[in-house]
Amino acid sequence: MYTNENLMEKIISLCKRRGFIFPGSEIYGGLANAWDYGPLGVEVKNNIKRMWWDRFVRRRSDIFGLDAALIMNPRVWEASGHLKEFSDPLTECRKCHERFRADQLEDAHACPACGGELTDPLQFNLMLKTYLGPAEEKANEVYFRPETAQGMFVNFKNMLDTMRPRLPFGIAQIGKAFRNEITPGNFIFRTREFEQMEIEYFIRPPKNNEWEEQFDMWRREMEQWIADLGVDASRVREVEIPDGERAHYSKRTIDFEYDFPFGRKELYGLAYRTDFDLKNHEGYSGENLKYRDPETLEEFWPHVIEPTWGVDRSVLVTLLEAYREDAEKKRVYLKLPPKLAPYQAAVFPLLSNKSALIEKAENIYKSLQSSSSKLHVAWDERGNVGKRYYAQDEIGTPWCVTIDFQTLEDDTVTVRDRDTAQQVRKSIAELDDYVKEMIGW
Repeated sequence: MYTNENLMEKIISLCKRRGFIFPGSEIYGGLANAWDYGPLGVEVKNNIKRMWWDRFVRRRSDIFGLDAALIMNPRVWEASGHLKEFSDPLTECRKCHERFRADQLEDAHACPACGGELTDPLQFNLMLKTYLGPAEEKANEVYFRPETAQGMFVNFKNMLDTMRPRLPFGIAQIGKAFRNEITPGNFIFRTREFEQMEIEYFIRPPKNNEWEEQFDMWRREMEQWIADLGVDASRVREVEIPDGERAHYSKRTIDFEYDFPFGRKELYGLAYRTDFDLKNHEGYSGENLKYRDPETLEEFWPHVIEPTWGVDRSVLVTLLEAYREDAEKKRVYLKLPPKLAPYQAAVFPLLSNKSALIEKAENIYKSLQSSSSKLHVAWDERGNVGKRYYAQDEIGTPWCVTIDFQTLEDDTVTVRDRDTAQQVRKSIAELDDYVKEMIGW
């Protein structure tokens, strides 16, 4: 566990101060557990999604991308079981009228806020309801999707018809989902609006538990992804979810739990959904959702392995793992993996009142920021160079490039490393390649 008890408060403060994450609707007093990603937060979030998409979609020939609609025909949620099964036990205090998830209370009878008596739990459906059309009536009720998975299942036939895939193959999607959580909280860990990165990986109906091989393959993929985020493996646990606690569609589920400052909680999940979804959607829709083997002509419902990654939780764990306090140099820095940092480099003129330095620095900045480079580069000429270094450290910029008077003489620049604060001189001609090589591009 973390030894820094105030780490969450420090992360939240840094995120607000430096433009990573803001409270939602703040000028109106906010909205409970709603957060907006600022300029730097958007970059980290997009970098995580880009790295995921590149790894699991673009670099694999067996996975196809999708971007399904947020609102779907309500019968989708009947077939999937969400209208019936997707609920949490809700209890209310008779004295202060606060509401709680009954399964997360230490004492099922006493209110944790005021000690008052709690009501008997009632099941509360987590689907977020709205209406399509001008009239708010039963016939126009629809739901914001509580997961991205169903969009992939209802497009299974479209994938077969257009891409002609062979088993095993997957459908991948990154998108928003909505859950009317009873007790959201802990910053961006649990919110009612969140984003998922998810794959439905279709396999043949298993014989002799062959599905376990695919399950273990995805287990290893998820372990490697966690390592690539820069997460300390000692803070991660893989937990088998027992019978009676798994989702209604799952035959086996593993939760990847992380030691957050507020306790050990789920980070990602891996489930074996069997053929539950395709079979149910065929029954409700009347469409043939079986896979036809091109060689044997046998038709069957494929089974599904489902790895799921939360985008917002990925952002949170990345920030938690990256946070550093350097007591010797009296600085805070984010030791972000360079591929995930908001900027890969920053460019400074040593002095902001010397036109020759500024002109030279602007040319270097434009070159590094050009379309031929994959680098995202910051420009900063405010205050003294030491304060600029520390500001870039705090937002996680791995390298700072300073243009000084020696640059005007020999076309070399100072490159400062975020983690060590050490400096080296590099020629302008090799600068772009040097930074990319350090990143691993």
